[in-house]
Amino acid sequence: MPSSSWVLQQAVYDAITADAGLIALVGAPRVYDDVPQGAPFPYLTLGQSTSRDWSTGSDSGEEHTLTIHVWSRAAGRKQVHEIMSALRTALHERSLALAGHRLVLLRHDLSEARRDTTANAYHGLIRFRALTEAL
Repeated sequence: MPSSSWVLQQAVYDAITADAGLIALVGAPRVYDDVPQGAPFPYLTLGQSTSRDWSTGSDSGEEHTLTIHVWSRAAGRKQVHEIMSALRTALHERSLALAGHRLVLLRHDLSEARRDTTANAYHGLIRFRALTEAL
């Protein structure tokens, strides 16, 4: 059975790339685990994820933290905030199908927007918390 972290990432990716409002803001389904050289802005990257035991005496479960990064070269932070808002709408408290696992909870936890001078871009970070149980 695939790990709950992997199937959760797949389900989140599928939900993001299927959301027409979000894709309209990004301009195409540009959601990367590994950004291709010369990728046009804006785009999203799948960031750090953590997983920890959330088992009970009778059920096996995990608590996950997943981070999605938003990258934009538009003037100011407006585009980053719009995309993060669309990500929240696409994922917060959504029910996603996970192979071999059940998603108990998926909630927005944190959003942050900042200027990244190294990338000459605006950088948004949005974090979600999820709970899964093995079937």
